[in-house]
Amino acid sequence: MKSYLFFITFSFSMFSMHVVNAQSYKKIHRRAILVDTHNDLLTQCFEKNVRFDDNLKGKTQSDLQRFAEGGVDVQVFSIWCDGKKEHPYNYAKTQIDTLYATIQRHPGKIALVKNSTDLLKAVKQKKLAAMIGVEGGHMIENDISNLDTLYNMGVRYMTLTWNNSTPWATSAEEETDDSLLHQPKGLNDFGKEIIHHMNELGMLVDLSHVGEKTFWDAIATTSKPVLVSHSCAYTICPVFRNLKDDQIKAVGKNGGIIDINFYNAFLDSNYIKREMVFLSKHKNEKDSLLKIYPDKDKGMVFDILNTKYKDEYFNVRPPLSLIIDHIDYIVKLIGVDHVGLGSDFDGVNNSTPQQLEDITGYPQITKALLKRGYSRKDVFKILGGNFIRLLEENEESN
Repeated sequence: MKSYLFFITFSFSMFSMHVVNAQSYKKIHRRAILVDTHNDLLTQCFEKNVRFDDNLKGKTQSDLQRFAEGGVDVQVFSIWCDGKKEHPYNYAKTQIDTLYATIQRHPGKIALVKNSTDLLKAVKQKKLAAMIGVEGGHMIENDISNLDTLYNMGVRYMTLTWNNSTPWATSAEEETDDSLLHQPKGLNDFGKEIIHHMNELGMLVDLSHVGEKTFWDAIATTSKPVLVSHSCAYTICPVFRNLKDDQIKAVGKNGGIIDINFYNAFLDSNYIKREMVFLSKHKNEKDSLLKIYPDKDKGMVFDILNTKYKDEYFNVRPPLSLIIDHIDYIVKLIGVDHVGLGSDFDGVNNSTPQQLEDITGYPQITKALLKRGYSRKDVFKILGGNFIRLLEENEESN
């Protein structure tokens, strides 16, 4: 009888602790200012001809309602096109206009913010603070006046390159593949002029996607702390898009932040092997889909397959804990003041870790950070405080 009573008491205590912990992480998540520095929803809306103030569940990883459900307070919307777009500058402005239109339809739910003061005001009003980042310097078309126009439209960071190089900066993909690169590595004088001008404007210099030579040239050129908007640690997952230890340390010394990307292949060095087995198993169907959708990229076909075989694909995906592993690694190298979150939701074809089906999974990040031993203060920094500090420091006059 005593043993039975002990079991009941112990079980009730464990249940109570679970309830308290659940309430605790949810409460902390609600109180934090959560900033996601990279989301490609606008591109998805263009490609799928949808509006993100509609219910897009099953079509995208994000929409206006799900930002609120996930506790996202500040979303930096990525403005993107690949290097083959004929008029990338005009395309960038059109995407920004689409964001404007959404804001005009829902002024009580979402606000465009251009500085830290506006950001905090929008959060206080319980609106989604919408910021803008341009992913790829090719979108200014080698004209520094276009950078000014985009800044005036609300752009507050520019990724110097996407996978394609510009005439003034080389990308990580092309620096690591000699067959793709047809220019000297790094920044040229015009590239350095662009960084100086970004510093003067208060526009964050984003070093995701850039090659190592461009990275070091940019670190030597900038007078402000830099952003790495959606990248991970190379030592854990050695792919060209991730940062090596000396680069991570340089960002820390510069006062910048590295925001962790949720893309499976940047988190888990074994993911691609598991993905290849999955695709091999469904090869006939994959080949048929590629014939049906010849104008679409392979990522879209993969998205169809991993959605259709969701239960099977779940075991291909890495655990959410790998995101925390990358955060831990960076924190141990340069401290908790230099890391944040840049999900890349809606830019990775649903290829995200377990428990992160979409933007509503964000509270699980908070839960995992607390479980790993991070204090509430540190969690607040990682979720968004570090980015707000970075924004403020870039707003300061030189």
